[in-house]
Amino acid sequence: MTSALKLRHYSHDDLPEIRQTLLDVHDDVYKAEMEEEFNQRFPWFVDHWGGHPEFSCVIAYDNNEVVGFAYGAPGREGREWWREHLDPVPEKSRTFHFSELMVRERWRKTGTSERLHRALMGAGDADLAALLVDVTHPKVQALYESWGYRKVGEDQPFPDSPVFAVMLVGLPLP
Repeated sequence: MTSALKLRHYSHDDLPEIRQTLLDVHDDVYKAEMEEEFNQRFPWFVDHWGGHPEFSCVIAYDNNEVVGFAYGAPGREGREWWREHLDPVPEKSRTFHFSELMVRERWRKTGTSERLHRALMGAGDADLAALLVDVTHPKVQALYESWGYRKVGEDQPFPDSPVFAVMLVGLPLP
């Protein structure tokens, strides 16, 4: 099923064009959890990350149907939120902050997530990628570990957010 997918790259300048697509996929993926206040703030997160001048997004399409997406942006040097979890900090530490990966149910367990992830990670020149995974989703954490990420700590960035595993991987990906 995944071989027919088309992956398209988007940037900060494309946000007005893709914003509603990202919101629609999020609402579909999280429809059972949309009453949680944290999930209702997703539009703010899209605008926050999309407002970064080096925002990068990959959207997968099956014909004209949106399958899923992945996005993030490079961290500002010295302001990477994962630093507090490592001592010493790696010598090469230019970081891509991998913010979101969502795939609609019909395309899960088809390799789509990994294709989106690899396409997004292959687009930059960072030394590391960092992400957060809800600690109550051990299968998601295990998926990222299978892609080379390692848990370096835990964080709760907002009072109403879940506790997240802080995960890092060296780039380029193996």
